Amino acid sequence: MKKFLLLFTTLTLLALAACSNGVDEENNATNDEQENEDKGTIVFGQTPWSSTAPPTQIAKQILEEQGYEIKVQHVSQPIIWEGMRNKEIDFFMDAWLPYTEAPRWEEFQDDLIKVATSYENAQLGWVVPAYVEENTIEDLKQNAEKYNEEVVTISEGAGIVEISKELMAGENLEESGFELKTSSEGAMISVAQSKIDSEEPVLFTAWRPHSIFASNDLKFLEGQEEYFKADNVYVLSYKGIEEAHPEAYQILSNWSISIEDLETMMRENEQNGVPFEDLATEWIENNRDKVDQMIGE
Repeated sequence: MKKFLLLFTTLTLLALAACSNGVDEENNATNDEQENEDKGTIVFGQTPWSSTAPPTQIAKQILEEQGYEIKVQHVSQPIIWEGMRNKEIDFFMDAWLPYTEAPRWEEFQDDLIKVATSYENAQLGWVVPAYVEENTIEDLKQNAEKYNEEVVTISEGAGIVEISKELMAGENLEESGFELKTSSEGAMISVAQSKIDSEEPVLFTAWRPHSIFASNDLKFLEGQEEYFKADNVYVLSYKGIEEAHPEAYQILSNWSISIEDLETMMRENEQNGVPFEDLATEWIENNRDKVDQMIGE
């Protein structure tokens, strides 16, 4: 009888222990899921500019590692800034300040904050191939026909377009016959590269980082310094992001990348068709120490 009671007691304890372990495992799994759920969703705004894609994809993957759900909205820059003000978009990785986006920053500065400096001294403006004779804005004025009377640029709403309009007016280039021709970045680069391949004159807007500088010998025209000034490029968010997503804010406040790294990634994408998602994964692997510092490990 005693042996029977001992066996019964032992089996009962084992059964209780198994149930307890099952509950603990279930609770732990639930807690882990709850922890990830508590981090919520982060929304990035990404413009069509090629310079925006690499940092956005890198940041996306870093935050996904930490358990966030990430969404990327592919929209124009004005919509991104308005989305941040309305707290519908959490981060934008490619804001050019203090010069290029000065009017927009003046409008939104009460609602937005600079989270981090992505890179510094990013040059932009009007460029021509190194093989043309013209070196200055003044040189252009007697040579409009040589350049098909056009300055090829990107879509309306971008800072580089607005400053180009100021340059056109300030230097009386419309009177010389020039017209600002807006298009997508891809269309602009396609036109420029086609003419460069044929060693024809072409005048277009460009900025660094951009793969076209890694592929061609270009020169920024002199005499536009009053209009285009080298910027720093910032990560932006809305005021209150520190409370809404404290961990994501802390991670991205430690973000930075080199212009050279970005141009290499853009060139790989453009010339070899490597997706930015794959290039971002490779960058994270090659910069693991830097990423670990960003996430506090």
